[in-house]
Amino acid sequence: MSIRLVSALASAIVLSVSTTAFADEYYSDNQTQASSRDDHWWSGDWYITLGAKGFVAPNYEGATDYKLRAAPVISMGRPGSSLKFSSLNDNASIGFIDTGVFRAGVTGKLITGRDSSDYDELKGLNDVDWGVELGGFAEFYPTENVRGRVEVRRGIGAHDGVVADFAIDAFTNLTDTVRVSAGPRATVATKDYFREYYGVNASESAASGLKQYSPGGGLNSLGIGGQITWQTTDKITTSAFAEYNRLMGPAADSSLVKERGSPNQATFGLQATYRFDFSL
Repeated sequence: MSIRLVSALASAIVLSVSTTAFADEYYSDNQTQASSRDDHWWSGDWYITLGAKGFVAPNYEGATDYKLRAAPVISMGRPGSSLKFSSLNDNASIGFIDTGVFRAGVTGKLITGRDSSDYDELKGLNDVDWGVELGGFAEFYPTENVRGRVEVRRGIGAHDGVVADFAIDAFTNLTDTVRVSAGPRATVATKDYFREYYGVNASESAASGLKQYSPGGGLNSLGIGGQITWQTTDKITTSAFAEYNRLMGPAADSSLVKERGSPNQATFGLQATYRFDFSL
Protein backbone atom coordinates (compact mmCIF):
# COMPACT_ATOMS: atom_id res chain seq x y z
CA MET A 1 0.00 0.00 0.00
CA SER A 2 1.51 3.35 -1.03
CA ILE A 3 2.27 6.22 1.32
CA ARG A 4 -0.16 8.38 -0.66
CA LEU A 5 -2.96 5.88 -0.12
CA VAL A 6 -2.28 5.66 3.64
CA SER A 7 -2.21 9.45 3.90
CA ALA A 8 -5.45 9.77 1.95
CA LEU A 9 -7.28 7.25 4.10
CA ALA A 10 -5.96 8.80 7.33
CA SER A 11 -7.05 12.27 6.22
CA ALA A 12 -10.48 10.97 5.27
CA ILE A 13 -10.97 9.36 8.69
CA VAL A 14 -9.96 12.55 10.50
CA LEU A 15 -12.33 14.61 8.37
CA SER A 16 -15.18 12.17 8.85
CA VAL A 17 -15.02 11.90 12.62
CA SER A 18 -14.24 15.58 13.16
CA THR A 19 -17.13 17.04 11.21
CA THR A 20 -19.68 18.83 13.38
CA ALA A 21 -22.45 18.48 10.84
CA PHE A 22 -22.48 15.89 8.08
CA ALA A 23 -24.83 15.47 5.15
CA ASP A 24 -26.93 12.56 6.36
CA GLU A 25 -29.47 13.98 8.81
CA TYR A 26 -31.14 17.02 10.28
CA TYR A 27 -32.43 17.73 13.77
CA SER A 28 -35.79 19.21 14.65
CA ASP A 29 -36.07 22.01 17.17
CA ASN A 30 -37.48 19.75 19.88
CA GLN A 31 -34.52 17.39 19.99
CA THR A 32 -32.00 17.35 22.80
CA GLN A 33 -29.75 20.40 22.91
CA ALA A 34 -26.05 20.34 23.75
CA SER A 35 -25.21 20.13 27.44
CA SER A 36 -24.28 23.33 29.24
CA ARG A 37 -21.44 21.63 31.13
CA ASP A 38 -18.20 23.50 30.50
CA ASP A 39 -15.57 21.48 32.40
CA HIS A 40 -13.69 20.97 29.12
CA TRP A 41 -14.34 21.77 25.47
CA TRP A 42 -15.34 18.16 24.93
CA SER A 43 -17.71 18.01 27.93
CA GLY A 44 -21.40 17.61 27.22
CA ASP A 45 -23.69 15.72 24.86
CA TRP A 46 -22.42 14.23 21.59
CA TYR A 47 -23.66 11.95 18.84
CA ILE A 48 -21.96 9.60 16.43
CA THR A 49 -23.75 8.47 13.29
CA LEU A 50 -22.91 5.24 11.50
CA GLY A 51 -24.43 3.99 8.29
CA ALA A 52 -23.94 3.12 4.66
CA LYS A 53 -25.02 4.27 1.24
CA GLY A 54 -25.42 2.42 -2.02
CA PHE A 55 -25.38 4.35 -5.28
CA VAL A 56 -25.03 3.98 -9.01
CA ALA A 57 -22.44 6.23 -10.65
CA PRO A 58 -20.20 6.34 -13.74
CA ASN A 59 -17.20 3.99 -13.73
CA TYR A 60 -15.00 7.09 -13.72
CA GLU A 61 -15.43 10.78 -14.46
CA GLY A 62 -16.53 11.07 -18.10
CA ALA A 63 -17.42 7.38 -18.52
CA THR A 64 -20.41 6.02 -20.40
CA ASP A 65 -20.95 2.87 -18.33
CA TYR A 66 -22.17 2.80 -14.72
CA LYS A 67 -21.67 0.52 -11.77
CA LEU A 68 -23.11 -0.03 -8.30
CA ARG A 69 -20.96 1.25 -5.46
CA ALA A 70 -21.17 1.28 -1.66
CA ALA A 71 -19.57 3.53 0.93
CA PRO A 72 -19.66 3.92 4.73
CA VAL A 73 -21.12 7.02 6.38
CA ILE A 74 -19.54 8.29 9.61
CA SER A 75 -20.21 11.56 11.39
CA MET A 76 -19.73 12.98 14.85
CA GLY A 77 -20.94 16.18 16.44
CA ARG A 78 -23.09 17.89 19.04
CA PRO A 79 -26.90 17.87 18.86
CA GLY A 80 -28.68 21.18 18.77
CA SER A 81 -26.43 22.70 16.10
CA SER A 82 -27.63 25.92 14.47
CA LEU A 83 -27.11 24.23 11.08
CA LYS A 84 -30.33 24.61 9.07
CA PHE A 85 -29.59 22.34 6.13
CA SER A 86 -27.03 19.87 4.87
CA SER A 87 -26.86 18.08 1.54
CA LEU A 88 -25.58 14.65 0.65
CA ASN A 89 -23.60 16.54 -1.98
CA ASP A 90 -21.60 18.37 0.72
CA ASN A 91 -18.14 17.13 1.59
CA ALA A 92 -17.00 16.61 5.17
CA SER A 93 -16.55 19.99 6.83
CA ILE A 94 -15.87 21.69 10.16
CA GLY A 95 -17.40 25.13 10.68
CA PHE A 96 -15.47 27.75 12.66
CA ILE A 97 -17.70 30.74 11.88
CA ASP A 98 -21.47 30.45 12.34
CA THR A 99 -23.75 33.49 12.56
CA GLY A 100 -26.98 31.64 11.76
CA VAL A 101 -27.16 33.05 8.22
CA PHE A 102 -23.47 32.58 7.35
CA ARG A 103 -21.16 29.66 8.07
CA ALA A 104 -17.54 29.00 7.06
CA GLY A 105 -14.72 26.62 7.85
CA VAL A 106 -12.55 23.86 6.43
CA THR A 107 -13.59 20.98 4.19
CA GLY A 108 -12.07 17.89 2.62
CA LYS A 109 -12.82 15.15 0.12
CA LEU A 110 -11.36 11.67 -0.41
CA ILE A 111 -10.36 11.06 -4.03
CA THR A 112 -10.32 7.44 -5.20
CA GLY A 113 -7.74 6.31 -7.71
CA ARG A 114 -8.29 5.46 -11.38
CA ASP A 115 -6.54 2.35 -12.66
CA SER A 116 -6.25 2.18 -16.43
CA SER A 117 -6.23 -1.63 -16.31
CA ASP A 118 -9.77 -1.69 -14.90
CA TYR A 119 -11.51 -0.41 -18.04
CA ASP A 120 -10.82 -0.95 -21.73
CA GLU A 121 -11.51 2.73 -22.46
CA LEU A 122 -8.56 3.75 -20.24
CA LYS A 123 -5.94 1.34 -21.55
CA GLY A 124 -2.77 3.19 -22.48
CA LEU A 125 -3.50 6.13 -20.14
CA ASN A 126 -1.57 6.80 -16.94
CA ASP A 127 -3.12 5.75 -13.63
CA VAL A 128 -4.47 8.37 -11.21
CA ASP A 129 -3.38 7.93 -7.58
CA TRP A 130 -5.59 8.03 -4.52
CA GLY A 131 -5.51 11.30 -2.62
CA VAL A 132 -7.50 14.04 -0.91
CA GLU A 133 -8.71 17.54 -1.63
CA LEU A 134 -8.43 19.97 1.29
CA GLY A 135 -9.66 23.55 1.49
CA GLY A 136 -12.40 25.78 2.82
CA PHE A 137 -16.14 26.31 2.47
CA ALA A 138 -18.66 29.09 2.98
CA GLU A 139 -22.44 28.94 2.98
CA PHE A 140 -25.19 31.48 3.46
CA TYR A 141 -28.98 31.65 3.72
CA PRO A 142 -30.47 34.50 1.64
CA THR A 143 -33.91 33.31 2.80
CA GLU A 144 -35.13 30.86 5.44
CA ASN A 145 -35.43 27.97 2.97
CA VAL A 146 -32.57 28.60 0.53
CA ARG A 147 -28.90 27.85 1.08
CA GLY A 148 -25.92 28.75 -1.13
CA ARG A 149 -22.61 26.94 -0.62
CA VAL A 150 -19.15 27.11 -2.18
CA GLU A 151 -16.20 24.80 -1.55
CA VAL A 152 -12.65 25.49 -2.77
CA ARG A 153 -10.23 22.57 -2.42
CA ARG A 154 -6.64 21.88 -3.43
CA GLY A 155 -5.69 18.37 -4.53
CA ILE A 156 -3.03 16.39 -2.67
CA GLY A 157 -1.83 13.09 -4.11
CA ALA A 158 -4.43 12.48 -6.81
CA HIS A 159 -3.83 15.79 -8.61
CA ASP A 160 -2.22 19.20 -8.06
CA GLY A 161 -5.13 21.34 -9.19
CA VAL A 162 -7.72 23.50 -7.43
CA VAL A 163 -11.42 22.61 -7.64
CA ALA A 164 -14.36 24.83 -6.67
CA ASP A 165 -17.93 23.55 -6.24
CA PHE A 166 -20.96 25.86 -6.19
CA ALA A 167 -24.44 24.77 -5.09
CA ILE A 168 -27.79 26.37 -4.32
CA ASP A 169 -30.48 24.33 -2.56
CA ALA A 170 -34.10 25.19 -1.86
CA PHE A 171 -35.53 22.99 0.89
CA THR A 172 -38.78 22.49 2.73
CA ASN A 173 -40.22 20.13 5.32
CA LEU A 174 -43.22 18.24 3.96
CA THR A 175 -43.90 16.91 7.46
CA ASP A 176 -42.09 17.00 10.79
CA THR A 177 -39.95 14.08 9.61
CA VAL A 178 -39.70 14.43 5.80
CA ARG A 179 -37.61 17.05 4.03
CA VAL A 180 -37.12 17.58 0.28
CA SER A 181 -34.51 19.74 -1.41
CA ALA A 182 -33.13 20.49 -4.87
CA GLY A 183 -31.02 23.00 -6.72
CA PRO A 184 -28.34 23.75 -9.34
CA ARG A 185 -24.64 22.83 -9.15
CA ALA A 186 -21.49 24.03 -10.93
CA THR A 187 -17.83 23.04 -10.76
CA VAL A 188 -14.74 24.84 -12.04
CA ALA A 189 -11.13 23.70 -11.88
CA THR A 190 -7.58 24.66 -12.84
CA LYS A 191 -5.60 23.10 -15.70
CA ASP A 192 -3.67 20.72 -13.41
CA TYR A 193 -6.94 19.00 -12.49
CA PHE A 194 -8.10 18.67 -16.09
CA ARG A 195 -4.74 17.43 -17.32
CA GLU A 196 -4.74 14.65 -14.72
CA TYR A 197 -8.23 13.36 -15.53
CA TYR A 198 -8.85 14.45 -19.12
CA GLY A 199 -5.46 15.15 -20.68
CA VAL A 200 -3.81 12.79 -23.18
CA ASN A 201 -0.09 13.35 -23.74
CA ALA A 202 1.95 12.10 -26.69
CA SER A 203 2.95 8.76 -25.13
CA GLU A 204 -0.60 8.12 -23.89
CA SER A 205 -1.98 8.96 -27.32
CA ALA A 206 0.35 6.46 -28.96
CA ALA A 207 -0.49 3.74 -26.41
CA SER A 208 -4.26 4.32 -26.27
CA GLY A 209 -5.16 5.47 -29.76
CA LEU A 210 -6.85 8.59 -28.37
CA LYS A 211 -6.19 11.99 -29.89
CA GLN A 212 -3.58 14.02 -28.02
CA TYR A 213 -5.20 16.64 -25.77
CA SER A 214 -3.77 19.28 -23.40
CA PRO A 215 -6.59 21.15 -21.60
CA GLY A 216 -6.50 24.43 -19.76
CA GLY A 217 -8.61 25.47 -16.78
CA GLY A 218 -12.25 26.48 -16.74
CA LEU A 219 -15.78 25.23 -16.22
CA ASN A 220 -15.94 21.51 -15.48
CA SER A 221 -19.69 20.84 -15.23
CA LEU A 222 -23.18 22.23 -14.73
CA GLY A 223 -25.96 20.22 -13.15
CA ILE A 224 -28.80 19.77 -10.71
CA GLY A 225 -29.32 17.61 -7.66
CA GLY A 226 -31.92 16.78 -5.06
CA GLN A 227 -32.75 14.54 -2.14
CA ILE A 228 -35.54 13.32 0.11
CA THR A 229 -34.64 12.78 3.76
CA TRP A 230 -36.88 10.87 6.15
CA GLN A 231 -36.28 10.90 9.90
CA THR A 232 -37.60 7.34 10.12
CA THR A 233 -37.25 7.13 13.90
CA ASP A 234 -35.54 9.25 16.52
CA LYS A 235 -32.30 7.38 15.75
CA ILE A 236 -32.66 6.24 12.12
CA THR A 237 -32.45 8.53 9.09
CA THR A 238 -32.95 7.36 5.49
CA SER A 239 -32.37 9.33 2.31
CA ALA A 240 -32.79 9.00 -1.43
CA PHE A 241 -30.70 11.25 -3.65
CA ALA A 242 -29.96 11.98 -7.31
CA GLU A 243 -27.49 14.20 -9.16
CA TYR A 244 -27.09 15.02 -12.86
CA ASN A 245 -24.09 16.86 -14.28
CA ARG A 246 -23.23 17.84 -17.84
CA LEU A 247 -19.50 18.01 -18.50
CA MET A 248 -18.49 21.33 -20.02
CA GLY A 249 -15.45 23.16 -21.36
CA PRO A 250 -12.10 21.36 -21.01
CA ALA A 251 -13.77 18.17 -19.75
CA ALA A 252 -16.31 17.89 -22.58
CA ASP A 253 -13.63 18.68 -25.18
CA SER A 254 -11.36 15.84 -24.04
CA SER A 255 -10.73 13.08 -26.58
CA LEU A 256 -11.40 10.58 -23.76
CA VAL A 257 -14.96 11.91 -23.43
CA LYS A 258 -15.60 12.59 -27.13
CA GLU A 259 -14.26 9.28 -28.44
CA ARG A 260 -14.99 6.84 -25.61
CA GLY A 261 -17.15 8.53 -23.01
CA SER A 262 -20.14 10.79 -22.43
CA PRO A 263 -20.62 14.34 -21.11
CA ASN A 264 -23.79 13.21 -19.32
CA GLN A 265 -23.00 12.10 -15.77
CA ALA A 266 -25.59 10.98 -13.22
CA THR A 267 -25.54 9.56 -9.70
CA PHE A 268 -28.46 8.22 -7.67
CA GLY A 269 -28.76 6.09 -4.57
CA LEU A 270 -30.05 5.38 -1.07
CA GLN A 271 -28.56 5.95 2.37
CA ALA A 272 -29.43 4.84 5.90
CA THR A 273 -27.81 5.86 9.18
CA TYR A 274 -28.21 5.19 12.91
CA ARG A 275 -27.39 7.79 15.58
CA PHE A 276 -25.77 6.91 18.90
CA ASP A 277 -26.01 9.53 21.67
CA PHE A 278 -23.49 9.80 24.51
CA SER A 279 -22.06 12.28 26.99
CA LEU A 280 -18.54 13.16 28.05
